[in-house]
Amino acid sequence: MKIYISADIEGVTGVTHWDETSKNKSDYSAYSQQMTDEVGAACDGCNDEGAECILIKDAHESGRNIDHSQLPKNSKLIRGWDGGLYSMVQDLDDSFDGIVFIGYHSGASIDGSPLSHTLTPSVLSIKLNGELVDEFLLHAYIAAYHKVPILFISGDRSLCESVKKLNPSIETVAVKEGKGDSTISIHPEMALELIREGVSKSLKKDKQDLILNLPEKFLVEVQYPKHMDALRNSNYPGAKLQDSRTVTFSTNYYIEVLRFIHFTV
Repeated sequence: MKIYISADIEGVTGVTHWDETSKNKSDYSAYSQQMTDEVGAACDGCNDEGAECILIKDAHESGRNIDHSQLPKNSKLIRGWDGGLYSMVQDLDDSFDGIVFIGYHSGASIDGSPLSHTLTPSVLSIKLNGELVDEFLLHAYIAAYHKVPILFISGDRSLCESVKKLNPSIETVAVKEGKGDSTISIHPEMALELIREGVSKSLKKDKQDLILNLPEKFLVEVQYPKHMDALRNSNYPGAKLQDSRTVTFSTNYYIEVLRFIHFTV
């Protein structure tokens, strides 16, 4: 059994402020450790069910946050970024038996976390087929493209609720709830217990129930805070300037959605 884990930090237990997510800030160390611990708990859940290989993508900022020495020996860790279209799920393909998302968070313009954003704080929002989109869905659709089951996600409550609406069979653990510029978090050790249990439980399910269906058509809308950014990015082939701050792009192919976002966000 081969499992993929994609890990971010803004949805990790307790993380509330940008200073807790940046390497050059004094608050960072404790929360990068919790990120490592939560990934470790997910690995333990995989190994409880007989995983042979676990590939982990450190998918926050520099891509150099997780301490690999604290993870199981049957894990491999992708550090840094290859610059490809798959971004936070680099090297995901149809050879994997499932994917786990750890430390994910609400998307831009969604009131679910003080750190809500989608890929970068420099865009106001990204919509896909008329709905605000988060980093989870953008990368979950890559898994869907490869027919890889979505096993589990941990993060803020708002995100977990949206995932359950997307597919009630996906296991979720809400480690915190965002209220304005604050968070209410469960205890860090409780988060580790629930993540391990949730991942283990997910691997006992019928994997066919956990494969998302890709839409047949895609309309992407990106809203920028500056009109000059919208004007510049409207020059992407096939893109249109919808209004002074919004660029749209339509396609029947999800890989083209990723390409558009890669070059305009």
